Amino acid sequence: MTLQLSNWIKKHSLVAYFILAFLITWILILPLALSAQDLLPFRISEHWHFLGALGPIGAAFIVTAIANGKAGISEFLGRMARWKVGIVWFLVSAFSPFALFLLSMFILRILGNPWPDFGKLTSGEYATLAWIGDSLLAAIAYGIGEETGWRGFALPRLQHGRSALWATFILSVFWALWHIPMFFYRFEFGIGQVIGFFIGLFAGAIWLTFLYNSTGGSTLMVALWHTTWNLVNIFGLVVSVEVVSMMSAMVMVAAVIVVIVARPAQLSRYGKHTIQIAT
Repeated sequence: MTLQLSNWIKKHSLVAYFILAFLITWILILPLALSAQDLLPFRISEHWHFLGALGPIGAAFIVTAIANGKAGISEFLGRMARWKVGIVWFLVSAFSPFALFLLSMFILRILGNPWPDFGKLTSGEYATLAWIGDSLLAAIAYGIGEETGWRGFALPRLQHGRSALWATFILSVFWALWHIPMFFYRFEFGIGQVIGFFIGLFAGAIWLTFLYNSTGGSTLMVALWHTTWNLVNIFGLVVSVEVVSMMSAMVMVAAVIVVIVARPAQLSRYGKHTIQIAT
């Protein structure tokens, strides 16, 4: 039975990955979702949320170890630690979310909006070590945990034999569905907002594919960008929802530019990073 399962995973590594990523995350955050819906006789702390990040990264390591062995793990870890990507790409990965925040802030100010109220970060719950620590933990955990799986494992396999844009769309569908339990405790969306959520997610995925391919398949760089984006959004939502919304709109514009300039086939002028799936 174990040998049959191992052989199946080797032949269907992508399917196995998505199933396992969903199962790990959904099982881990199910108590939080049930608690938020008052379906448990006790309350689960929102700190529990960071455990959901273990799904993508955990599934990536498990499936890689079974399907590709030590050589696969070595290659996988190599991309997780790939920092020699050129100073420009490092700066883009580490600081472009901050630049987007500042640019959005100034654009809105020119259009007549007030400056963000940074004073909110020094009052109430936002000034507590508990909130700051929880925010940092969630930002880092999901930045690393998600990207190690979505871009580090799934994307290079999806890009094999497909255009980068089509691979990105497929990944975005699974990425969006993976969030379903979080709608019961973290998001409150109607159908219109759900559609907007997916469009924003797809735009972000296009940008991350562009960054991943442009850095030669560096999982580290996309994880760095995702982590920084999380941090900017967490603190940005406190001081100005409008600025964060403008940032998301600008990512959508950037995604369109990437598709036009870098072309759907590769979404990068440097080619696409792929990993062949065993058949």
